[in-house]
Amino acid sequence: MYNIELRIKLLDWLYILLIGIVFATLLSSLGYRLLGISLTDGSYFGAILGFSITLFSLLFITFMNQTILPKISKVFWLPLAIFFSFLSGFLGTLFSTKIANILGIQLIELFHTQLLEIAIAVGVLTYVVGALLYRFVKMRNEKEEVDHHYVQSRLRSLETQLNPHFLFNALNSIAELIHQDPNKAETAILKVSTFLRNTMDEKALIPLSDELRNVNDYVELENIRFSGKIQMHIEEPMPRLKVPKFSIQLLVENAIKHGFVDKKMLKISLSYDKNQNRLILQNNGKAMKSTKFGTGLTNLAQRLKLLCKGKIEITDTQNPTFTIYLGDCHENTYR
Repeated sequence: MYNIELRIKLLDWLYILLIGIVFATLLSSLGYRLLGISLTDGSYFGAILGFSITLFSLLFITFMNQTILPKISKVFWLPLAIFFSFLSGFLGTLFSTKIANILGIQLIELFHTQLLEIAIAVGVLTYVVGALLYRFVKMRNEKEEVDHHYVQSRLRSLETQLNPHFLFNALNSIAELIHQDPNKAETAILKVSTFLRNTMDEKALIPLSDELRNVNDYVELENIRFSGKIQMHIEEPMPRLKVPKFSIQLLVENAIKHGFVDKKMLKISLSYDKNQNRLILQNNGKAMKSTKFGTGLTNLAQRLKLLCKGKIEITDTQNPTFTIYLGDCHENTYR
């Protein structure tokens, strides 16, 4: 795992660049104003100084974090961080002064007579500011790490509810078949084995194509019990995206459990709405009497929220229809 103390996001650098430019511009403008020198020149020089220091910081710290620190003892991290932070301010000041001279920007007299002393002072100040920013970034990373582990722990807890839930229904079906048709019961056991083997992947998100394969296996299993009276239609083409494991299978299971009517073919259809990035599952079974979620649907709703910032809604009770809004599905939000 990449050390959280060394992880600085691109967005962090953009914030640091903005803060550096604004702070240096304001400070430089104030100094120029107090000395009665052109405020415009002060603003220009401050902006160049802030940009230059941030640029050197980006180059040095990125090089240090990716190349040096991971290979050495943490005992040497602080001295190296101090050195490179100081160097960023020192070289940034010298570079900014050079650019200002090339562009004809007026400089305070001290930059001509005591440039090295000023560069050293800015280098020290850069380290102090850098140390504060480092503490902020580290605390933010630590919080994200804790949040990440909480989400993973919560997902594992939710997933442990799924296999028992499925097995309970499947074993009940097989128990009914044992006395009615031993051959069908044997076939059902093999189907359960195949289904579980296909769902052994530990990832919380799986390709939609894999989920649909699992759904087809599940429907085949249930058709052994219901004498082929369940028909699953998947509208093509389906997108190449990832969905929470067992998401569609759970809805199909729910449709069979609550919608099946004796002597009537249960037709289940699945379609995808590209405009709203949603999956729509509908069946022609019994109308829904309640829109309250049970254990399985509550589980799915929580996993959609954690993994996709998505949700599930009942959009039709007469022709039972469930809509899954996928949002942006990802397992790791910041890695």
